[in-house]
Amino acid sequence: MADNTTTTATAEPKATPAPPTTTAEAEPKLSPVTATTAAPATTTTTPRVTALPPPAAGFVAGHVTAVGDSVMLDYETPLEADIPGVDVKASVSEQWAAGEEELTQLKAEGRLGAEVIVALGTNGPITAADFSDMMSLLQGASRIVFVNIHVDRPWQDPNNAVLAQGAASYPGVLIADWATLAAANPEWFGPDGTHLAIDGPGAQALASLITSTLSSG
Repeated sequence: MADNTTTTATAEPKATPAPPTTTAEAEPKLSPVTATTAAPATTTTTPRVTALPPPAAGFVAGHVTAVGDSVMLDYETPLEADIPGVDVKASVSEQWAAGEEELTQLKAEGRLGAEVIVALGTNGPITAADFSDMMSLLQGASRIVFVNIHVDRPWQDPNNAVLAQGAASYPGVLIADWATLAAANPEWFGPDGTHLAIDGPGAQALASLITSTLSSG
C-alpha cells in the first residue's frame, strides 16, 4: 500500500445530517529507549472503505491484525481509534522472527485477520529471505501493509529496500512510507530519533498513514 491516499465513504443523504465524528488520530535492539509521553491531540478520522478479495482459509474476514515493536506502542491508541476492532500485538524490542511466530500462532488459533499490518524491522537487519518467509505465512490474506522504518541505525535503508522490493513482488501488498514522512518531521521524535510522544502528533500521523494505506489500492 505505497499510495498514501485516503478513500472516503459517501453517506446516503438523510433528512437530518449526522454531526461529524471526531476521534483521536520506529527501537533499536542494541540500545532500547523509553518512549516519551505527551498529551494526546485530536483530529478528524475518515472512515475506512475497502473493497477486498475474500481471504484464504486461516484468515478472519473483516478483521485487522497489527504486529509491531515498541514504536507501535507509541501509536497504539490512535491506531485503535482509526481502525475499530484492530488487534494490536506489539512488544518492546520485537524482532522480525518473533513477529512471525506471533502471527503463526494467531493463524493456528483462527484469530489472524484477513488484513495484516506488519511494523517490524526497527530492531535489526532483515533480508529478502525474511520477507519471503513472512509472505509464505501471510499468503492468502486480503491485504497486507508493511510499515517501513525510521531509526538511527545502519540497517534503516537496507531494511526499507527489502520491504519495498518485497512488496513490489506480491499483489495486495503495500508499503506505508513512514520513513519519508518521519524524515520531514523531526520535531515529532524523542531524543533517540526513533520513538514518538505517546499519542502525540507524530503517533497520530503514523496511525493515519497506516489507516489510509490499508484503505487504498
